Amino acid sequence: MLADWWQYDFLRYTLFSGILIGLICPLLGTFLIVRRLSMMADGLSHVTLSGVAAGMLVSKKVAFLSAVNPLFFGMLFAVIGSLFIERLRKVYKAYQDLAIPIILSSGLGLFTVLVSVADGFNADLYSYLFGKIVTVSIEDLYALVGVAVVVLGTVILIYKELFAVSFDEEFARVSGVARRSINLWFMVLVALTIAASMRIVGVLLISALITLPVAASLQIAGSFRQTIFFSIVFAEISVLSGLYFAYLLDWASGGTIVLMAVLILLVVLGVKKLRVLMR
Repeated sequence: MLADWWQYDFLRYTLFSGILIGLICPLLGTFLIVRRLSMMADGLSHVTLSGVAAGMLVSKKVAFLSAVNPLFFGMLFAVIGSLFIERLRKVYKAYQDLAIPIILSSGLGLFTVLVSVADGFNADLYSYLFGKIVTVSIEDLYALVGVAVVVLGTVILIYKELFAVSFDEEFARVSGVARRSINLWFMVLVALTIAASMRIVGVLLISALITLPVAASLQIAGSFRQTIFFSIVFAEISVLSGLYFAYLLDWASGGTIVLMAVLILLVVLGVKKLRVLMR
């Protein structure tokens, strides 16, 4: 069974993509949760979904664009959505979380209209919704590698600034940190990560992989760096075990990965509770 992962190209692409997703999703998710923007991924995922639907519609109606991967349309819509969210957070300064449901509802409404115009719901779109191992292509892997390099490079280069903006935006402003530029770029990175990860996890489930490993990590970590470390470990375990069981049992990869992440969270909570009772 394990030999199959090296024998078939699509399984190798899936494995490498999964490892990258398990690295960058909780990495960004840690900063999102500290900022109390954990629902951001949900909002952007629905915008990304409308972008994929738009890509499928365009490739169906316009002959010379038929070869363009809908993933890139999803990325474009996700980036635009992230810019709108950041703009709305400035408009509603006292109610910044209101920006997320506005974008989420807009994305879902646009997706519904595009699907109806395209004449239905096809199997390929289903794979974007919930993830499917056999649909991962070398093009998808290349896109994910590019996003991962940008995300890791950004975190390494401006880690202190990201940390400052995430914990105390006003202090960061007084300290001379370009918080607006950092906020904007961070939103773009989250958008690109969601779009690039949807072939594996599914666009409707990607927010779970961004938040669940971090939720488990927060129960045992003693510092912010430890939170990042443990969340990445939990995410990698979730992704690798989820992909294995999804292939073995012919389940949707996204749902299986999320179930593994939920299981890890329950185990961490159970062990912590048990330790408290033993004391």
